[in-house]
Amino acid sequence: MNGRETKGPPGGAPQDAGARATSRAIVVDAPGTHRLITVPRPQAGPGEVLVEVAAAGVCMSDREVYEGRRAPDYVRYPVTPGHEWSGTVVAAGAGVDPALVGRKAVAEGFRFCGTCERCRNAETSLCAAAYAETGFTHPGAFADHVVVPARLLHLLPDDADLRGAALLEPAAVIAAAIRAGAPEAGERIAVVGAGTLGLLAVQLLAASSPAELTVIDPRLERAELACRMGATEARTPVHSGEAHGYYDLVVETAGARTTAADACLLARRGGRVVLTGMFAEGALGIDPVHLSVSQLTVRSVFGAPSAAWSFAVRAYGAGLIDPTELITHEFPLERYTDALALVGGGDPKTGKVLLRP
Repeated sequence: MNGRETKGPPGGAPQDAGARATSRAIVVDAPGTHRLITVPRPQAGPGEVLVEVAAAGVCMSDREVYEGRRAPDYVRYPVTPGHEWSGTVVAAGAGVDPALVGRKAVAEGFRFCGTCERCRNAETSLCAAAYAETGFTHPGAFADHVVVPARLLHLLPDDADLRGAALLEPAAVIAAAIRAGAPEAGERIAVVGAGTLGLLAVQLLAASSPAELTVIDPRLERAELACRMGATEARTPVHSGEAHGYYDLVVETAGARTTAADACLLARRGGRVVLTGMFAEGALGIDPVHLSVSQLTVRSVFGAPSAAWSFAVRAYGAGLIDPTELITHEFPLERYTDALALVGGGDPKTGKVLLRP
């Protein structure tokens, strides 16, 4: 991973009194090549806000972008990554309520059109317009500042912890999965995987009063953490076969080669399975015979619609989730490569990694 700092072109937006005149950003020009640039502070255009980034989470998708393993339709180089973030609004563009300035906030990543049939049906993550997402096709939050459409903002309480709030993007994905799975009190529920998504799932699912909440992960340290967060039991994949056909609801979060098929085997006849992991080519398929005979309901989640974001933000404000417990490492922008190397490195002691501009 090679990096160097460069200076951007002159010009830029008028500055607020006392505001930082420049802004730094990580730019991935092409797979394997990046720069840390310094440019004039960005300007919010009509309908947009400028947010000063407090923290940005690094996930496997960001590593895929750097290594060139993300599908070509879902990234546009050069790009500033960073789709999990939180910050404070510091400027509002034309047509935007100036009262937003000074508010803590997060924002949805999908830049949906709002007018297609899917959007009008509240399925904003299925927007029929060309794919557009902050941090993949538009500049993201591995920077001092990020510009986003004001309509995508979700405001936070004034006393919100912005470190934890940086994880509200994965929390929204899990909220979408839980809304799809519709857990009921007293059900037997399993979560496959104890990474960021899995541990957030445990926290949210614990609030639904399950009779049993089992986490399945090969890493003992992660399983123990899941039990501290509300799981009633932890199993390794080796021992999960004892529970085949047992759970009312299974939420898969790992995206490993076998976990989609494994999740379906864990569900009881007539049970529900929700897949949230990002699977790579070569993943083991779901047995159609088992699927039909067991009458399973299987859903998948890619991103999160607006309603799931609202759900996650409310849960965070109410204290139902505490993402700060997942954070293990924090780095400045200058150590972007160090942060990226930890993600997916296999160390069970590595939880969520943040960049702190």
